[in-house]
Amino acid sequence: MGVVSVVGRWVNKAVAPLVARFGKWPDAGGTSMAIVTYQGRRSGREFSLVVAIRRTESGATIKVELPDQKRWWRNFLESGPIALEVGGERRTGQARAVRDEGGKVHVHVDLD
Repeated sequence: MGVVSVVGRWVNKAVAPLVARFGKWPDAGGTSMAIVTYQGRRSGREFSLVVAIRRTESGATIKVELPDQKRWWRNFLESGPIALEVGGERRTGQARAVRDEGGKVHVHVDLD
C-alpha cells in the first residue's frame, strides 16, 4: 500500500466526522469539503472519502489531486451515481470524470 493511500485513509477517518457535522455547502463558485459516497464499478462495494468541492451552477466539481496515484475517480469515466454530504445534508447526482491534455482530472457532478 502506497504512502498516499495510507495518509488518505487516516485523513478520511479524522476529517469525515467533522465535515459531516460542521461543514457547509458553498455558494456557487465557492469551495468546501464534502464526503463523497459511490459504488465501486467492479466490486459493487460502497466507498466514502473526503474531497474538496467547488460549487457550480448545476452541481459541483472535484479536482483530483495526484490522479495517477488514485483510482476512485476511474469509477466515473462513464457517468455514474454519486452522493455528496456536507453538514449533515446529503445530495445525490450523476458524476463524470474528465482528464485534460495536461493530465489533470476533474469529476463533474450534476446534482439532482
